[in-house]
Amino acid sequence: MKRALFAFLIGGMLIACTQKEVKQTTDNDMKQEFKLTQEWDKVFPLSEKVNHKKVTFETQYGLTLAADLYEPLGSEKFKVKSEKLPAIAVSGPFGATKEQSSGLYAMRLAERGFVTLAFDPSYTGESSGEPRRTASPDINTEDFMAAVDYLSQLENVDAEKIGIIGICGWGGIALNAATADTRIKATVASTMYDMTRVSGNGYYDSEDKEESRHAAREALSKQRLTDAKAMAGGVIDPLPDDAPQFVKDYHDYYKTERGYHARSGNSNDGWRVIGTQAYANSRFLYYINEIRSAVMVMHGEKAHSRYFGEAAYKYMVEGKAEGYNVVGKHNPVPENKQLLIIPGASHCDLYDGGYTELVGKGEPKNMIPWETLADFFVKNLK
Repeated sequence: MKRALFAFLIGGMLIACTQKEVKQTTDNDMKQEFKLTQEWDKVFPLSEKVNHKKVTFETQYGLTLAADLYEPLGSEKFKVKSEKLPAIAVSGPFGATKEQSSGLYAMRLAERGFVTLAFDPSYTGESSGEPRRTASPDINTEDFMAAVDYLSQLENVDAEKIGIIGICGWGGIALNAATADTRIKATVASTMYDMTRVSGNGYYDSEDKEESRHAAREALSKQRLTDAKAMAGGVIDPLPDDAPQFVKDYHDYYKTERGYHARSGNSNDGWRVIGTQAYANSRFLYYINEIRSAVMVMHGEKAHSRYFGEAAYKYMVEGKAEGYNVVGKHNPVPENKQLLIIPGASHCDLYDGGYTELVGKGEPKNMIPWETLADFFVKNLK
């Protein structure tokens, strides 16, 4: 009996010692530490018409996103400064950072009276997430919704007047977010890609067959066991003489002073080969024909990606479109859907408006209709 009691006491002491040594894991323990660059390092100059500051916010996946918050100093459209303002969250292109196109969009619309937020997606730029060069349909959609969370809690923002802008691959993500989150009252998809469609079907649906998808799945499955960190994609450099025009356009933006940034995956080495694997087995636009809030799809006349935007618009208003194996009902609110084609513009012209005056190349031009975008949000963020 004494031996049993002794063993029980010793066991209890061991358990107690063990419990004292174990530290309860908290959310703070799991946060990734990172430092934000404080100096201005965008590919465009800071406007004198806005206030700017770096901010961070968290997603429901526990990732911390870094962003630039732009606030208007004054506006003809919103003259009463004491009133809460409408707000817009911006991200894209796919693989780019807030120092590039999304920051320019955010700043230009802040000049016109909106509180705007240009953010780095999860696993990208100054935002958290490891390994880098990774993307997820679910996580990226949540990135937009988390940005809406953040804007909704700002004292100078009207939480009932929030819109979003997705550029390039983030155009499709923006439409997916607008489908899921009814707090988003207006959406612009600019020079959009549907990354799920191109990942599963290839360009112009040239690989839209089971055999092609199976071969791709086999290659990706093997890649996970050979070199999961292998890289692919990015912008070709040096540029081959026989490169297609749209590849030349990407190079002119991402590999020159016009748009290059050290933290941008598209400017550099692209993605992990398996980093976007989930996109090929997803479809963003399945329910966009049910978006009741306002949507503008803006594309360049000469953009190689124009077919993505036109199909998205057609599917929203008609419930069917080429490239989609679904047929739904017509949108319950088709009258607030708009397709805007910019004459003469290429895909990358809508990254920065063909912002050649910043680097002294050619004649100054701006193909992005900033006032049209502002008017769209003014009308629909009432």
